[in-house]
Amino acid sequence: MRSRFIGGILLIVGTSIGGGMLALPVANAAAGFWASSFFLLICWALMTLGAFYILEVNLYLPSGKNMISMANATLGIPGLVVTWLSYLFLLYALLSAYISGGADVLGGLLHHLDIHAPGWLLAVLFTFGFGLIVYQGIRQVDFCNRALMIAKLAVYILLVVCIFPHIDFSYFQQGQMREITGSLMILMTSFGFAIIVPNLREYFNDDIKTLKKVVFIGSLIPLLCYFAWDAVIIGTLPSGGSDGLIALMQSDHATSGLALSLSKTINNTLISSFFNFFTSVCMLTAFLGVSLCLFSFLGDGLNLTQQGKQGIVLFGLTFLPPLLMVLYYPGVYLQALSYAGYICVVLLLFLPTLMSYVGRKRAHIVYQVPGGKIGQIFVMVSAVVLMVIAR
Repeated sequence: MRSRFIGGILLIVGTSIGGGMLALPVANAAAGFWASSFFLLICWALMTLGAFYILEVNLYLPSGKNMISMANATLGIPGLVVTWLSYLFLLYALLSAYISGGADVLGGLLHHLDIHAPGWLLAVLFTFGFGLIVYQGIRQVDFCNRALMIAKLAVYILLVVCIFPHIDFSYFQQGQMREITGSLMILMTSFGFAIIVPNLREYFNDDIKTLKKVVFIGSLIPLLCYFAWDAVIIGTLPSGGSDGLIALMQSDHATSGLALSLSKTINNTLISSFFNFFTSVCMLTAFLGVSLCLFSFLGDGLNLTQQGKQGIVLFGLTFLPPLLMVLYYPGVYLQALSYAGYICVVLLLFLPTLMSYVGRKRAHIVYQVPGGKIGQIFVMVSAVVLMVIAR
């Protein structure tokens, strides 16, 4: 059980610390370090609450059910339609972002080996190569994710330690708080781990005490990592200029561009190698976590088994739409993460809270998020306010 406990935490961390983490310093540069850190804390608190509401509502139903069944049981047909659309848009947007970023990183790695491949081929290789791991189920994803996460966290610590001496603390004073509206949705997307909660509930056989610990610890680790990551990147790279962080917001190759800017500024081949490895694993762990969620969601919603011929159908439905999006819009990385943020707020914050608000009146309560009706109303109002002020 201890091994599974660690594996569950790492699945949450791996789903969170992915492409969104790489985008954070780029997205937060205009607002500055201090303002973005404050809102990062708020977004973490809200999205973690949303994850606990998902756990509560999922426990109303038998194990193995996903968001579709949760919406149908609590909100009826209207909730079912909104959940279907929100879930598909969110996960397809996230997968499009991770495939785009993964192909960009893969191209950069091959370039160092003097191998040049077209963008469409890189996207296809990344998608189908790692999609096969997802097809084999959560156990294989867990084992693969553990190895990747151990390597990723080790390299992350090395990167932070190595980059820290290059920080120019005057860079922390740059930025204006009003610019945070442009990055709020990317901040929310960075804590989109709640999509994996139904899978974890089944994985832990309804052990609620362990699940609560896994969700909280798993969400806290990305928050701390994001703080340190923003500090070393925003503190090392200038915000303005042609190679600055703000300029990367408009780039079709934001991931490889960030690696190049860091390499030019620090001029240390070891750090550049670490960074390239880190970005690669970030994309892969996030891709695996999100793909697993979409694969099981479609299986639940369409009542298809996840193996055999029906599993192949699910494989196609999971990976072909986002792959086609990337093939037609290869620079979709940051835009997809931003769009995903709006859907993230609806699907992982507003809807689960509304489901619990309705469900508590008629369902058998196994676990209840503290705060009562006041807490539920606060979270739903906060979700609406975030979507209104973001741009």
